[in-house]
Amino acid sequence: MTTEDLKGRTALVTGASRNLGRAIAVTLAGRGADIAVHVASDRAAGQETAAAVEAMGRKAALVSGDLSDPETARRVVAEAASAFGRLDIVVNNAAIRPESPFETLAYEEWRKVMGIALDAVFLVSQAALPHLDESDQAAIVNIGGLTGHTGAAHRAHVIAAKAGIVGLTKAMAYELSPKGVNVNCVSPGLIETQRVANRGKAPKHHDTRTNLVGRKGYPEEVAEAVAYLCGSAARYITGETLHVNGGAYLS
Repeated sequence: MTTEDLKGRTALVTGASRNLGRAIAVTLAGRGADIAVHVASDRAAGQETAAAVEAMGRKAALVSGDLSDPETARRVVAEAASAFGRLDIVVNNAAIRPESPFETLAYEEWRKVMGIALDAVFLVSQAALPHLDESDQAAIVNIGGLTGHTGAAHRAHVIAAKAGIVGLTKAMAYELSPKGVNVNCVSPGLIETQRVANRGKAPKHHDTRTNLVGRKGYPEEVAEAVAYLCGSAARYITGETLHVNGGAYLS
């Protein structure tokens, strides 16, 4: 993949206010893509990501809204496509990861996690299809998670959503790849991220989980995997899950 493998392309990155989303947006911009930066509500953080994209010499557009709402998801996709006149790439990164013991997990919290982490993948991807159908290098990359494969305590809702993303990725690949839309999943694990003050500490399972590399990964390392799957070198890859966790899945 060349350094400008995505030149002339545009990408919508959801949940791009910070951490993985911001790293993905900036990395895709570094490959030449213009970026629609999505945030749920923190437009100030979204503006910081947009500025980082523009510092790479690419165009950025800020879009916002709750993607678990079908009408909002359609609007966000329409605004992203309208900003640049096309849409080639969708990265479904938006998620929340609260912790609750299973026996006290409220259904309302279960539905909120499912809505943002799983339903939004369906809604955004479906809304984007008419635009992706017009691209000769269309790609959808869904961001999963290590615990969706290994399990963890106090995260039944998050784990179910992340496992669902893997299944949805396979189903979408079956139907969309014949249309020229590649669909893959990147599953990060043990990544060093900055946590917003009101969202608490790192998950408890991070205290005991290890990997073969002996360190946490960086958001940019996940972003590189996403960029690869969006580029021309990965056109023969679809329906797959790429694990980026330093061997934590094995250890």
